[in-house]
Formats: sequence, C-alpha cells, structure tokens
Amino acid sequence: MDRSPGERTDRSAGERTPKQDRSRATRRRLLEAAVACLAERGWAGSTVSVVAERAGVSRGAAQHHFPTREDLFTAAVEYVAEERSGAIRALFPQGAAGDRRAVVAALVDLYTGPLFRAALHLWVAASNEEQLRPRVTELEARVGRETHRIAVDLLGADESRPGARETVQGLLDMARGLGLANLLTDDQGRREKVVAQWTALVESALRD
Repeated sequence: MDRSPGERTDRSAGERTPKQDRSRATRRRLLEAAVACLAERGWAGSTVSVVAERAGVSRGAAQHHFPTREDLFTAAVEYVAEERSGAIRALFPQGAAGDRRAVVAALVDLYTGPLFRAALHLWVAASNEEQLRPRVTELEARVGRETHRIAVDLLGADESRPGARETVQGLLDMARGLGLANLLTDDQGRREKVVAQWTALVESALRD
C-alpha cells in the first residue's frame, strides 16, 4: 500500500536521525582519539591511520569527517578546549562566590592536563608546518580570549581598574608556565605553593 507524502516524510526523518547520531558519535570519537594520540605520541607519531584505529573507525570514515590531517588535529584541540572551558564553568555554576583560590587552582589545572600537552605538540608542529601555522595561530587566539573571559568572570575582575587585566593575564601566563614544567616532572608539590602565592597576589590586586 502506498504511503501518504506525510508518512514518507516522517519515516525519512526518523531514518536520518540515527544516522546523524552515529555520524556525530564517530566525529566525537575521532576528536578524542586525536587529542589522546597527540598528547601521547606527538605530531610525528599521530597519523590519521593511528587516530582512526584508536577511535575504532576506518581510515576512510576518518577522512570523510576530516579530509586532511591538519583539519583533524586543529578540530580536535579546539573541541577539547571548548569542553574544558565548559568544565571549568561547570565547577562554579553559581559563580565562584569569592573563592579565588579555587578559581586559580582550576585555571592551573587547565594547563596541566592532556589538552595542554596536545596543544603544545600542535604548536611545535605549527612552527615547522606552513599549512598548519595559520590555523593553530587563529585557534590559539580564540582559545586564549575565551579562557581570559572565563578567568575575568570567575575572579570577579573589573578590567576598567588599572592593572586588573594584566593581573588576570599574568595568572594565565603563570599557569601556562606550570604546565610546561609539568611536562617533564610531576610538580604537584611546588604547584600548590605557587597557587597559594598567586591567590594572595590576585586577592590583593583585585580587592574591591
């Protein structure tokens, strides 16, 4: 029996939805696998084939979503950067409520996890890859602006006051430096002392 146009449309939409869901799930697995590979293997060891195998998909499926290696890795770092930004905001759903030490610690954690390690490998690769450099430069600028906005919001910083913007940026630069140190050794003990000291500096500089 022939179906009405409306019935055929509803059926087609229902058939498309699971396919779209599978496509989104595949894309997410590829992005997560790319970041993990980049953090563990570096740029040289992170090929599309390696990422596809880790994600449990074919190389063809990977290239369907990301035609080039550069597309895959810049999208992967951007994806996880957005995820981590969301995670930091989720730590303080009602705002930081004046707990600036917790904010400083959370920002430091942002730069000492696998995302930062992966991003660092991407930066190093971009310094030698002409095709990759403009993408990574633009990505880093956007991620940096978003992280700065999050820090300003959570710290309750009034950037119209002299020195407030520089204090927030200095905090992020310090956190990045701790992340670099953490690449070679577990610097947890010293990091806690630095967090305490920077919290005092931030409190002093941003005091109402």
